[in-house]
Amino acid sequence: MISLIWAMDENRLIGAKDRLPWHYPLDLKYFQSLTKNQVVVMGHETYLSLKGYYKSKPLPFSKIYVANLNDYTYDDAILVKDFITFLKNNKENLWVIGGKTIYELALPYANTLYITYILNRHEGDIYIKPFSLDNYILTNKLIEPSLIFAKYERKE
Repeated sequence: MISLIWAMDENRLIGAKDRLPWHYPLDLKYFQSLTKNQVVVMGHETYLSLKGYYKSKPLPFSKIYVANLNDYTYDDAILVKDFITFLKNNKENLWVIGGKTIYELALPYANTLYITYILNRHEGDIYIKPFSLDNYILTNKLIEPSLIFAKYERKE
Protein backbone atom coordinates (compact mmCIF):
# COMPACT_ATOMS: atom_id res chain seq x y z
CA MET A 1 0.00 0.00 0.00
CA ILE A 2 1.43 3.37 -1.04
CA SER A 3 -0.01 6.59 0.39
CA LEU A 4 1.00 10.09 -0.59
CA ILE A 5 0.48 13.00 1.79
CA TRP A 6 1.02 16.66 1.03
CA ALA A 7 -0.41 20.14 1.42
CA MET A 8 -0.74 22.65 -1.39
CA ASP A 9 -2.20 26.09 -1.84
CA GLU A 10 -4.55 27.31 -4.58
CA ASN A 11 -1.66 27.47 -7.07
CA ARG A 12 -0.34 23.95 -6.24
CA LEU A 13 2.51 25.54 -4.23
CA ILE A 14 4.09 23.01 -1.86
CA GLY A 15 7.38 24.60 -0.81
CA ALA A 16 9.57 27.64 -0.37
CA LYS A 17 13.33 27.08 -0.45
CA ASP A 18 12.87 23.45 0.68
CA ARG A 19 10.67 24.40 3.62
CA LEU A 20 6.93 24.75 4.14
CA PRO A 21 5.73 28.17 2.96
CA TRP A 22 3.11 28.33 5.73
CA HIS A 23 2.46 27.36 9.32
CA TYR A 24 -0.90 25.74 10.03
CA PRO A 25 -0.68 23.82 13.33
CA LEU A 26 -3.77 21.77 12.43
CA ASP A 27 -2.12 20.59 9.21
CA LEU A 28 1.09 19.64 11.04
CA LYS A 29 -0.94 17.75 13.64
CA TYR A 30 -2.82 15.93 10.84
CA PHE A 31 0.45 14.99 9.10
CA GLN A 32 1.95 13.74 12.35
CA SER A 33 -1.16 11.74 13.29
CA LEU A 34 -0.95 9.80 10.03
CA THR A 35 2.81 9.38 9.59
CA LYS A 36 4.17 9.02 13.14
CA ASN A 37 5.85 5.63 13.62
CA GLN A 38 5.16 4.73 9.99
CA VAL A 39 7.45 3.68 7.13
CA VAL A 40 8.18 6.75 5.01
CA VAL A 41 10.06 7.62 1.85
CA MET A 42 11.21 11.08 0.86
CA GLY A 43 13.73 12.83 -1.32
CA HIS A 44 17.11 14.01 -0.09
CA GLU A 45 16.13 17.69 0.19
CA THR A 46 12.99 16.83 2.17
CA TYR A 47 15.11 14.69 4.48
CA LEU A 48 17.54 17.58 5.08
CA SER A 49 14.63 19.96 5.64
CA LEU A 50 13.05 17.67 8.25
CA LYS A 51 16.41 17.26 9.98
CA GLY A 52 16.49 21.07 10.21
CA TYR A 53 13.11 21.12 11.92
CA TYR A 54 13.90 18.28 14.32
CA LYS A 55 17.52 19.37 14.98
CA SER A 56 19.04 16.74 17.30
CA LYS A 57 15.79 14.81 17.91
CA PRO A 58 15.20 11.63 15.91
CA LEU A 59 12.67 11.78 13.09
CA PRO A 60 9.35 10.28 14.29
CA PHE A 61 9.09 7.43 11.79
CA SER A 62 9.60 3.67 12.25
CA LYS A 63 11.66 3.33 9.07
CA ILE A 64 12.99 5.97 6.70
CA TYR A 65 13.90 5.57 3.05
CA VAL A 66 15.53 8.44 1.18
CA ALA A 67 15.44 8.51 -2.61
CA ASN A 68 18.66 9.96 -3.95
CA LEU A 69 20.43 9.34 -7.25
CA ASN A 70 23.77 10.07 -5.59
CA ASP A 71 25.61 7.78 -3.19
CA TYR A 72 24.96 9.11 0.29
CA THR A 73 25.17 7.59 3.75
CA TYR A 74 22.30 8.32 6.14
CA ASP A 75 22.66 7.56 9.86
CA ASP A 76 18.96 6.87 10.32
CA ALA A 77 17.71 6.10 6.81
CA ILE A 78 18.10 3.67 3.94
CA LEU A 79 19.27 4.98 0.58
CA VAL A 80 17.02 4.23 -2.42
CA LYS A 81 18.78 4.88 -5.72
CA ASP A 82 16.15 3.41 -8.09
CA PHE A 83 12.92 4.92 -6.80
CA ILE A 84 10.58 3.47 -9.45
CA THR A 85 11.84 -0.10 -8.93
CA PHE A 86 11.54 0.47 -5.19
CA LEU A 87 7.88 1.49 -5.57
CA LYS A 88 7.09 -1.38 -7.93
CA ASN A 89 8.56 -3.92 -5.48
CA ASN A 90 7.21 -2.32 -2.31
CA LYS A 91 5.51 -4.69 0.15
CA GLU A 92 5.25 -2.25 3.09
CA ASN A 93 2.61 0.27 4.05
CA LEU A 94 4.60 3.18 2.70
CA TRP A 95 4.01 6.90 3.16
CA VAL A 96 5.48 9.20 0.51
CA ILE A 97 6.15 12.53 2.25
CA GLY A 98 7.95 14.67 -0.32
CA GLY A 99 9.24 16.47 -2.17
CA LYS A 100 7.93 17.55 -5.54
CA THR A 101 9.78 15.08 -7.77
CA ILE A 102 9.13 12.18 -5.40
CA TYR A 103 5.39 12.97 -5.36
CA GLU A 104 5.24 13.22 -9.13
CA LEU A 105 7.12 9.93 -9.64
CA ALA A 106 5.06 8.10 -6.99
CA LEU A 107 1.61 9.31 -8.06
CA PRO A 108 1.02 6.52 -10.65
CA TYR A 109 1.71 3.91 -7.92
CA ALA A 110 -0.35 5.50 -5.13
CA ASN A 111 -3.29 3.68 -3.59
CA THR A 112 -4.31 6.60 -1.39
CA LEU A 113 -3.82 10.36 -1.51
CA TYR A 114 -4.09 12.61 1.52
CA ILE A 115 -4.18 16.18 0.24
CA THR A 116 -4.53 19.22 2.43
CA TYR A 117 -5.86 22.10 0.38
CA ILE A 118 -4.61 25.41 1.77
CA LEU A 119 -7.34 27.96 1.01
CA ASN A 120 -4.94 30.87 0.75
CA ARG A 121 -2.12 31.86 -1.57
CA HIS A 122 1.42 31.83 -0.29
CA GLU A 123 4.84 32.76 -1.60
CA GLY A 124 7.24 30.02 -2.61
CA ASP A 125 9.17 28.37 -5.41
CA ILE A 126 8.17 24.70 -5.46
CA TYR A 127 4.97 23.72 -7.24
CA ILE A 128 3.54 20.30 -7.93
CA LYS A 129 2.61 19.70 -11.57
CA PRO A 130 -1.07 19.53 -12.50
CA PHE A 131 -2.38 16.01 -11.94
CA SER A 132 -5.60 14.11 -12.45
CA LEU A 133 -7.80 12.63 -9.77
CA ASP A 134 -9.81 10.68 -12.38
CA ASN A 135 -8.53 7.34 -11.05
CA TYR A 136 -9.47 8.21 -7.46
CA ILE A 137 -12.63 8.53 -5.40
CA LEU A 138 -12.97 11.13 -2.66
CA THR A 139 -13.62 9.04 0.48
CA ASN A 140 -13.24 11.62 3.23
CA LYS A 141 -13.33 15.40 3.47
CA LEU A 142 -12.96 17.62 6.51
CA ILE A 143 -13.32 21.39 6.21
CA GLU A 144 -11.55 23.61 8.71
CA PRO A 145 -10.77 27.33 8.65
CA SER A 146 -8.31 27.88 5.76
CA LEU A 147 -7.91 24.11 5.21
CA ILE A 148 -9.63 21.18 3.55
CA PHE A 149 -8.36 17.71 4.41
CA ALA A 150 -9.22 15.31 1.60
CA LYS A 151 -8.61 11.60 1.28
CA TYR A 152 -8.78 9.90 -2.12
CA GLU A 153 -8.63 6.17 -2.79
CA ARG A 154 -7.72 4.60 -6.10
CA LYS A 155 -10.67 3.14 -8.01
CA GLU A 156 -10.51 -0.64 -8.31
